[in-house]
Amino acid sequence: MIRKHFAGFVASALAMAVTAQAFAGTVTTDGADIVVKTKGGLEVATTDKEFSFKLGGRIQADYSRFDGFYTNNGNTADAGYFRRAYLELGGVMYKDWAYQIAYDFSHNSGGDNRSEDGYFDEASLAYNGFSPVSIKVGRFDPEFGLEKATSSKWVTAQERTAAYDLVDWTNAHNGGLGIQASGTVGDSLYGSVGAFAKDATNQDKDGDSTKQFNLRGVFAPMHEAGNVLHFGINYAQRDLSDTAFDGRIRSRLGMRGVSTDGGQDAGSNGNRLTLGGANNTPAGAYDTDKAWGLEAAWAMGPFSVQGEYVKRDVQADSAAFSDIKADGYYGQLAYTITGEARGYKLGKFDSIKPSNKQIGAWEVFYRYDHLSVDDDNGAFANIDDVEGKVHNVGLNWYANESIKLSGVYVKAKVDNAQNAAGDDSGDGFVMRAQYVF
Repeated sequence: MIRKHFAGFVASALAMAVTAQAFAGTVTTDGADIVVKTKGGLEVATTDKEFSFKLGGRIQADYSRFDGFYTNNGNTADAGYFRRAYLELGGVMYKDWAYQIAYDFSHNSGGDNRSEDGYFDEASLAYNGFSPVSIKVGRFDPEFGLEKATSSKWVTAQERTAAYDLVDWTNAHNGGLGIQASGTVGDSLYGSVGAFAKDATNQDKDGDSTKQFNLRGVFAPMHEAGNVLHFGINYAQRDLSDTAFDGRIRSRLGMRGVSTDGGQDAGSNGNRLTLGGANNTPAGAYDTDKAWGLEAAWAMGPFSVQGEYVKRDVQADSAAFSDIKADGYYGQLAYTITGEARGYKLGKFDSIKPSNKQIGAWEVFYRYDHLSVDDDNGAFANIDDVEGKVHNVGLNWYANESIKLSGVYVKAKVDNAQNAAGDDSGDGFVMRAQYVF
């Protein structure tokens, strides 16, 4: 029934968008004037800025082909799927209140075991009356890392760094709720602190949810498009005491198609790297899970370089188990051949806007990901650290401000792990068509 009503709302909203395309302009009422904008979605706002309403979204359609370690038998497989299919609704009420709703019909942007009917990626309410501080409550992703802070629409590579797989819980809401305070100091400092109750499938023996705390701080003495110097620090902690959970630390190594949540993938032949941990980790095995992160970026004109380092420590709470330690990093270089600079807003990168409407903007990039786990428990007790190394070389074409076409070649190499056929390296490519409205 909910899906039926939601579908009706979507149809009505799209009809409004089509109508607005034909009658864009300023509408005067007996109250405040209303301005209707249709560029980049449908936006309706009062001129006194007391109320606004914006309907938008994004569609990312991916096709990938891969072999070697990426499949169990080493043979070539492919995958076609919607990476994201968002409908987004947001706006302002009574000037100081803001709301944001994002529904993902592909259910492929979150973690495993999402509902096959999609899910709410965000449903939040924020109070901005304490400017420059904003207080947000509801369902939304915690903040951890520069690439995560940057919208999936405008990250350089199709997939965010594989190093994030080591700390995947730090920046995902996992179906829970949270509260976060964020704000700026002057033009160069940004910070956020949040508390979250999440992991409905990982409750403790009393049915209590997993509690998590996140902290992020950014210093950007240079903070304009094409002139960026950015430094950041992150910390996250969650309580695993008396909690049974899936403790596996796994990575797709940049190739989502080996196992997708919403679309065709490699099926039983898809292979994901397990670096440590165990499924069905019993309650009482571990206590506190901690993660740290450092981030840095520099941009000058069409050239940008960025990198992050993450570290995780899963602390044992039983003599039968030992701590699990993980660390990872990435470094990325990007250059816009046509000369445009990457957009930047304090704490995150933004879109590239083509200056030439005929040829668009063309960007080339390279990124290296490295991830490693030290686990002396179970099957990993008698082997050295399991490591993953991923090279990403790609090309992005921003045809206009709404359409982006991307292609990336990915080469992965693993140490102390292999697939069923004995392969420890794999190759693949991913192509994406993105439409943002």
